[in-house]
Amino acid sequence: MSDASSSRVLSAQGERLVREDVQHWLEQAVVGLNLCPFAKAVVAHDRLRVRVSETRDPDVLMQQLEEELQWLVATPWEQVETTLLVAPFICPDFLDFNDLVGQADAVLDQLGLEGELQIADFHPRYQFAGTADDDPGNFTNRAPYPILHLLREDSIDRAVASTPDPATIYERNIALLESLGQAGWDQLGIRTRCPFHDTGKDQA
Repeated sequence: MSDASSSRVLSAQGERLVREDVQHWLEQAVVGLNLCPFAKAVVAHDRLRVRVSETRDPDVLMQQLEEELQWLVATPWEQVETTLLVAPFICPDFLDFNDLVGQADAVLDQLGLEGELQIADFHPRYQFAGTADDDPGNFTNRAPYPILHLLREDSIDRAVASTPDPATIYERNIALLESLGQAGWDQLGIRTRCPFHDTGKDQA
């Protein structure tokens, strides 16, 4: 299956909803809760690229990932510092998505970009190994849709150098999310309006 041989599955309105949901998550959680202290400046200076994929085929998504990795490395960081590849129709099951992340890392390695770029990942049902589904710590990597986040190593190094005690960020986030709890997280209004990843359903 390829995008070229399939009908469009995401309308212009659907893509707008996906982009709005991702933007709301960024504003309320990532920046609003300061879960990633490095993100605020990138968002504020409009150096974030968001690409919404409408494919249902993991192989096609890997092709798109390759395109985005090559595009990002060829683009000055002052223009675009980081990219979110958002895939609303991929892997509603988190374990399937976790396998896909391994494929994404393999693409990065095949392109010879390991050490120059890295890939972080987010998912509506993200669950760290050894945790319960409702563990507040999982919310650090939960987003409205599956996302592959393409980061420049140089950008991370600059952000770490300018952040006091960067090693404490994870512990601080866990403590914050535990104090927030499920009710507090729900009040942020983070939503998934594309029905394929309705978190109340197991299937598309």
